[in-house]
Amino acid sequence: MSHRQVLQVFEQYQRARTQFVQAVAELAARPHNIETLQNAGVMSLLRPLLLDVVPTIQQTAALALGRLANYNDALAEAVVKGNILPHLVCSLSEQNRFYKKAAAFVLRAVGKHSPQLAQAIVQCGALEMLVICLEDFDPGVKEAASWALGYIARHNSELSQAVVDAGTVPLLVLCIQEPEIALKRIAASTLSDISKHSPELAQTVVDAGAIAHLAQMILNPDAKLKRQVLSALSQIAKHSVDLAELVVEAEIFPVVLTCLKDSDEYVKKNGATLIREIAKHTPELSQLIVNAGGVAAVIDCIGSCRGTVRLPGIMMLGYVAAHSENLSMAVIVSKGIPPLCACLVEECEDHIKAAAVWALGQIGRHTPEHARAVAVANVLPTLLAMYMDTHSSDDLQMKTKRALKNILQKCTYLPALEPLLHDAPPNIMKHIVGQFSKLGNFLFLDLWWISPVGLFIARCYHMTVKHVVSL
Repeated sequence: MSHRQVLQVFEQYQRARTQFVQAVAELAARPHNIETLQNAGVMSLLRPLLLDVVPTIQQTAALALGRLANYNDALAEAVVKGNILPHLVCSLSEQNRFYKKAAAFVLRAVGKHSPQLAQAIVQCGALEMLVICLEDFDPGVKEAASWALGYIARHNSELSQAVVDAGTVPLLVLCIQEPEIALKRIAASTLSDISKHSPELAQTVVDAGAIAHLAQMILNPDAKLKRQVLSALSQIAKHSVDLAELVVEAEIFPVVLTCLKDSDEYVKKNGATLIREIAKHTPELSQLIVNAGGVAAVIDCIGSCRGTVRLPGIMMLGYVAAHSENLSMAVIVSKGIPPLCACLVEECEDHIKAAAVWALGQIGRHTPEHARAVAVANVLPTLLAMYMDTHSSDDLQMKTKRALKNILQKCTYLPALEPLLHDAPPNIMKHIVGQFSKLGNFLFLDLWWISPVGLFIARCYHMTVKHVVSL
């Protein structure tokens, strides 16, 4: 056999390996093929190809494994149990950029499923290699590494702390300053995943100088980048007054209000979430938002969208109104009550209705003037009907009961209370009758008392008030 013939045998073997791994990678991209591939023992066949002498075969094998692991947690566990991760990690620092991206994709696909699988990635030393990838000159490698780190960090504070301890945060802050939009997006998302767990982790991100760079990107024309930037700032601001003030000091107002008019629904939602997370802390921060025109902007946003996009804006109005009488009146003057009432009619999800009910309760609980503003919107019968509806969730019924109590205990606008008398159960009736009893001396001087309702109130007042109140 000639020298050429001997080499042909090896060339045929290499072509066969290449064809096999490419075919598997293509098949793994289609979900209906996954079970067949798994039953055929594809994992054990791909593992040795990760150490192949041909770089293209290594990269394609890693890509195939990533697609398989991405499909479900059982296949991701098979990657871990097959002792594949150490091979990937060991070769990360030595291989070319294509292999690094494919290997980081495998780590991401495995780590996304559960904290246990993410912990397995940490234990095999992958974080140190991913940090090296963050320092790579290729933006695609940085992006893949950042993505993998984000999927590890998002599970819990322990894993997020491990990501931080590996020295990733300063490098991620550098990544959001890179010109590539895709890299900015993923790096901002990873910073958000790190910040969300605790004030300490959020402070680490702040100490690396992230807020200033994130704030500068609020007006970036790329919608997906704005989503992640707003999310990251929200996750920082939510933890404490100090962190919220640092976000505000980055001069995000009134710039962030433009996001509430964005054509992208998620940008609207994340923008409202950021404002909510700032407003909830103190009356001073809420007043700052009011002064910047934030309440009016949020009210317009609630009126222009539907579904869960409304939710953070609804809650923001509730937080602002809860702080003080003046802030609650600012919500009323900005015409915040009608959109909240509209949510009770237009929305199907009970948790959105519950948020609107809670916000109305916060607006109306301060003084008779506040309660009247809610009552004249004719929302009290709607609240009562929702409370008595057996199909309402427990949370919705609880919040409706509490809102009715808060409003009724301050409400002196009798025409709004009268329609409730016919249907209210005893535990709500006691608050209604209590208000009539407070006004009893005036009630009987008016000819209105001779109406059926007036007579009913007179009987309740003179004969059974104590019994009703005790129910």
